[in-house]
Amino acid sequence: MQNQSPPPHRDAHHHRQNDRQKDEMAIQEFLTFTLGEEEYAIDILKVQEIRGYDAVTRIANTPPFIKGVINLRGTIVPIVDMRIKFNLGEAVYNKFTVVIVLNIGRRIIGIVVDSVSDVMSLPVDAISAAPAFAMFDTEFLLGLASVEGRMLILLDIERLMSSAEMALMDDAGSAR
Repeated sequence: MQNQSPPPHRDAHHHRQNDRQKDEMAIQEFLTFTLGEEEYAIDILKVQEIRGYDAVTRIANTPPFIKGVINLRGTIVPIVDMRIKFNLGEAVYNKFTVVIVLNIGRRIIGIVVDSVSDVMSLPVDAISAAPAFAMFDTEFLLGLASVEGRMLILLDIERLMSSAEMALMDDAGSAR
């Protein structure tokens, strides 16, 4: 009796399947949005929903970038205005202003942005490391990506919202 090896076509199929899985893992989806003239992107898996901007209930003694809270189906959600947080000038609220509701570390947080652009799939190798600048902190940047002539600023939204400075998470800063 001869030693039988598996048919070559099955082996080739297995390799193609592994290559396809590697390619799929090397792509990350981002929700893109605008703040002023710049376009930003965050991990789509952190986004719970997108809604229009409504009036918020102001809370005393909060930083200026925390606009207040909203009641979202029984959950009290802090609302952070990203234009104010990033010192991008006067925040204007109009029909295009959007709240992106995030689910980060079992906490629901809303961020106010000028507008949502789209969902974009980016290959991991299309993302460049954030340049190191002495004049500002790049701790909350995942990197930069150039897509169809547009420069996207990729935010590490979980790290930003979990930072002690934001004071939005119960255990902010304790993980460090």
